[in-house]
Amino acid sequence: MDTKRYTLDFAGQPLIFEVGRMAEQANGAVFAQWGETAVLATCVMSDKNREGIDFFPLSVDFEERLYAAGFIKHSRFMKREGKPTEESVLYGRMIDRAIRPRFNHSLRREIQVIITTLSLDNKNNVEILALNAASLALMISDIPWEGPIAALKAGLSQDDHWTFSPSFAEQQENKGNLVIAATANKINMIESGGNEITEDQLLASVGTMMGELQKMIDFQNQIKSEIGKQKQDDLIEKINPGIQGLTEEFLKDKINDALFAKEKSEKNEQLSSVKEALFELVASKAAELGLKETKATADALHVLEEAVNQFVHRKLLQEKARVDGRGLDEIRNLEPEVGILPRTHGSALFKRGQTQALSVVTLGGPGDIQLLDGMETLEQTKRYFHHYNFLPFSTGEVKRMVGPARRDIGHGHLAEKALIPVLPEKEIFPYTIRVVSEILSSNGSSSMASTCGSSLALMDAGVPIKKPVAGIALGLMMEGENYEILTDIQGPEDHYGDMDLKVAGTEAGITAIQMDVKIEGISQQMLAQTLQKGKQARLFILEKMKQIIAAPRPDLSPWAPRIYTLQINPDKIRTVIGPGGKVINNIIDETGVTIDIEDTGLVVITSKSDEAAKKAIDWIKNLTHEVQRGELFQGRITRILTFGAFAEILPGQEGLIHISELANYRVAKVEDVVKIGDVVPVKVKDIDDQGRINLSLKDAQGGNPNNDNGDSKQSNN
Repeated sequence: MDTKRYTLDFAGQPLIFEVGRMAEQANGAVFAQWGETAVLATCVMSDKNREGIDFFPLSVDFEERLYAAGFIKHSRFMKREGKPTEESVLYGRMIDRAIRPRFNHSLRREIQVIITTLSLDNKNNVEILALNAASLALMISDIPWEGPIAALKAGLSQDDHWTFSPSFAEQQENKGNLVIAATANKINMIESGGNEITEDQLLASVGTMMGELQKMIDFQNQIKSEIGKQKQDDLIEKINPGIQGLTEEFLKDKINDALFAKEKSEKNEQLSSVKEALFELVASKAAELGLKETKATADALHVLEEAVNQFVHRKLLQEKARVDGRGLDEIRNLEPEVGILPRTHGSALFKRGQTQALSVVTLGGPGDIQLLDGMETLEQTKRYFHHYNFLPFSTGEVKRMVGPARRDIGHGHLAEKALIPVLPEKEIFPYTIRVVSEILSSNGSSSMASTCGSSLALMDAGVPIKKPVAGIALGLMMEGENYEILTDIQGPEDHYGDMDLKVAGTEAGITAIQMDVKIEGISQQMLAQTLQKGKQARLFILEKMKQIIAAPRPDLSPWAPRIYTLQINPDKIRTVIGPGGKVINNIIDETGVTIDIEDTGLVVITSKSDEAAKKAIDWIKNLTHEVQRGELFQGRITRILTFGAFAEILPGQEGLIHISELANYRVAKVEDVVKIGDVVPVKVKDIDDQGRINLSLKDAQGGNPNNDNGDSKQSNN
């Protein structure tokens, strides 16, 4: 097709969508440019159904390219982009959460959405451009999809002023950042992090952003009307009427008992028994209905899922009954504990109902920081990172283990984002901090259990966080205009519910939000009600946590390393490092400490032994000490000449003891008083204009070779 080019002024910058020039074999492809940031969004649908699956096979990938930012990978051995960075996984998940609800989940064709970053200006948000471009690519394709959606980011400055599309540098300085995706009338995805943003502040921004988002919605609709392909809606398979009736008749009175079982394991066992009996029934009837057994089973499973979904909604909306008997705002039983692991630096076990998260803190020195390798974050570092592990036993399942899944990365990042605002500044607490959350049992909202557990573990470790943080997941059941918001959702309410909104924060405000939906979206009024319920729940949980540990412990664990700092003259950094790192490596080898030196001359020493740290500190002090007239030292004789002897008073620093300064009497020969290797007390007599040090042995005789503080100075050799 001919190249079509469309332009829109979006959030104060010209945004260009171009169709027809690139990726012509994809079902839909859009080249998008916003300022000098550019991406290519493509969507492709397979030509056959994927047999034997009971889910909608959608994959979304955000592809980073370092050339977009003008970088070559730093590794000497690997110059090609490797596995997806954490940043690219998070962007891909965000786009997935926004576009997935607008598909018909009965579709069994594989659909792959790929967004490739081609140019990056660090001003216009690449993930926002990617999401809008992906929406348009799906809109103009023949893939069944009920779009469009639009996305925008806003930033809250330190003076509480919201601005659209903050640059990457501005985001680092902002008090908070908020991403929203929306349909024409509803909010369908939220991603936010901030330093105690109030509910009112967030809602005010949402109202402003919706107007700008509507411009993008209208823009995409206009483009679709001009060049959009006919959708292949006939690909969505219809449920066989015979299987529909057979399944509905079989399920009468069977769902209630299964879903209202007390324990999750009992629920799963009863539902499995129902499924097994149902599949045996439809398999025996498949031939009569002219169906393959796989088709009959898939249709029966679809009817079962829809029946359970309707049952859960009806019970909640009509009878106000939750599957575990709780009230709509009731939080499951909380059981927080701290200090449960004997040799770790800090630990906590946070249990909410059947969800259980074990969070463990490890403290390290500045040299343990994480180096980032994303397009936007290349050459940057992280001193705090949260890792989340969700192993199969947590849900009573057996699965292949292949390392962190995208979900693990996303949940870990959410908990990390929730706690960053309360961490102590580097100048106060120079440690690198790693928190790992092991999900031991899961029945809803494990990411928020990780957030609560990590807050407790940090306090148990003695990390001076400013305030504790708690989190909660809220859900929604909705039919038409009738809806109810649920506090602390568990498994079935998450799976069959219409919204999952996780919100974390302190007593003063919100630090992180993540929301996705299974319906078109929610209104601003519904969002306001949800945030208010989230605040009430957060305050309740924080109070329970405070009963276990109210503030960070005053001392670090005895197993944690200690960090000592020393300020030296920046001109002396080279002296401490030595040629090829010889000197600093010698100190490290001899003492077992870790040493980090900043350009400002700040030396940070990390050690598990006070004695080793003191030895390293004294060594560095001696290396960098600027000798003053009148100071006393223990000098080691290194050279003897006819006119005097040279003595090393500090590592690498020598002074001359003139023959006339060796004794209170006339010395005929230097060797009569000192020999090479002798250690003798000396006093700094003078330092000339060229920095040469003149020493006196006779002036030091009878005196203690100490400085003003009484600390003996001697060369570390």
